[in-house]
Amino acid sequence: MAVASEEILGSFHGDDDFPIEWDEGEKELFWIFDDLHCPNPLSPLFFDIGGWWLTCDHMFRRFGTPFACDWIAKSINGYLYTAAVPADASIHAEATEYNSRYVPRVPRDPAHAEKIGAYLGWALPHYAENFLDWWRDRLRPEIERNFEYLDGYDMEGASLVEVAVLLEDAIDIHDRHWKIHWMLNFAQFSSTVGLNATIGEIKGEVDPNLGGRLQSSIDDRNWDSIEGLWQMKEEIKGDKELDDAFRHRGETAKDVLGALEGSERGRQFLTERVEPYQQEFGYHAIWSHEFAFPTWKETKTPTIEALRGYVETDYDYPATIAAVKEDLEAAVAELMDGVEGEDRERLQAALDLSLRMNPLTPDHHFYIDQGTNARLRIIAVAIGRKLVEAGLLDDPEDVIYLKYNELRVFMANPDSIDARSLVSDRRDEHEHAYTIRPREWVGTATQTALDFPYNALWGFPEKFYREAPKTTGDLQGLAASPGIAEGTARYVGSLDDFDQVQKGEILICQMTNPAWVVLFTKIAGLVTDAGGAVSHPAVVAREFGIPAVVGTSNATERIKTGDRVRVNGATGVVEILA
Repeated sequence: MAVASEEILGSFHGDDDFPIEWDEGEKELFWIFDDLHCPNPLSPLFFDIGGWWLTCDHMFRRFGTPFACDWIAKSINGYLYTAAVPADASIHAEATEYNSRYVPRVPRDPAHAEKIGAYLGWALPHYAENFLDWWRDRLRPEIERNFEYLDGYDMEGASLVEVAVLLEDAIDIHDRHWKIHWMLNFAQFSSTVGLNATIGEIKGEVDPNLGGRLQSSIDDRNWDSIEGLWQMKEEIKGDKELDDAFRHRGETAKDVLGALEGSERGRQFLTERVEPYQQEFGYHAIWSHEFAFPTWKETKTPTIEALRGYVETDYDYPATIAAVKEDLEAAVAELMDGVEGEDRERLQAALDLSLRMNPLTPDHHFYIDQGTNARLRIIAVAIGRKLVEAGLLDDPEDVIYLKYNELRVFMANPDSIDARSLVSDRRDEHEHAYTIRPREWVGTATQTALDFPYNALWGFPEKFYREAPKTTGDLQGLAASPGIAEGTARYVGSLDDFDQVQKGEILICQMTNPAWVVLFTKIAGLVTDAGGAVSHPAVVAREFGIPAVVGTSNATERIKTGDRVRVNGATGVVEILA
């Protein structure tokens, strides 16, 4: 985000190693690599119809934000970059949405930003006070009805045109669910800001880790999914035949699945336990913000692998959730200690409002980031299967490498596009993108750009000003979960690596999302390339009491499996010892 005539703090507009083609008004904006949601190269179809940014104009318009009026995306060398567009009448920029030219909506009134902030400040507390009721009584039921419609559709028995129209329904549902997401997000933002302001007024400086501890949730769909796995683990422990299949019938989840399918008791377990779990909790992938990764709904292997980990570690869900509850209660007691009278009433009211919002973070991931995106993928792949059956494509997932309008034209008139050649080229481009190291930011940096409130999710402005580590073997990231852990590093880049993680290792990865939570039952520490203090890995690490450093940018390049590392979650320093 940049404003005309403002001092430029830094700029990067491309070079031979990282070339960039700019459209009108783009290079004047500040673009951040979205490794928080999309650390891997993007597929064309996801960029066109799956992005979280597609409804951001609605968000900024609805709330009347003075700091931005839109949030746009750009694919650069295969990677996702996003930029906030200032609420500035002088801004003229182009973008691409739904495979079409898109011009961000900016106010006509040059004084808009100065005036509209009053509305935001007036309306936002109303969202914070009421959104939980709206979510419970109106919005979540709406989402669940939409899921019921999509999940109940007979895609195998439908014609190609019927599934094509279903995809349009799913796109409309995606649009609606993400509008709900931003309402939820701003309501949470308001309650958190209100709590922090009240803490500052009443208590002044507090332990910087206290805010993160107060965001812990103990009753949400993420914990429900973990409890479901734990219940199956307990059943496995109590059944000699199932226990033998998980412990002694091979080294991989596929081996275990084969053993289960080979016995009557195993098949019963799959039918009565695993498949219902997939239907309830399987609508997510290792990377939820992408269509290229299969969901847990589509294959049993990820659930079986998670269960293998639970059996191996004898994961104790009741003890874990009790520890999270105990730490949350201790954090509340620490905050309230020494506060009396009217100050106590004010602080308690702000705290209660914020605590009520805590479950909405994992729940919106479950319903929107994961569940809504997963259903778009499943419908797209169903279209792919029909195109394969018709002899028009070779792999159902080839559709993911077509752009939105290319797919629509191809379905209606297959002779108009050489889809096989196009998909082959796109797959090659996608693979080549993995050889490119994306920059943390591009475009033009100004103070206004760096001050955009959501930048903290990506570790900005700290990343912009971060100095190189003073010691060669050190990495500097952001302190995410306090404590020190020393151990053997284990790099995980895909779901196939999950079964390699051993108890007590330090997990090294680009980023995490709720699909990765099963690993938190094993690991002793966590280091990520991406994220900020309120990102998924930071929040979950604090809930599990695991030392964590996030936002290092290059941990996955610097640290290899087998390295000995020490993670200091209080200082944000990671030492490579050997």
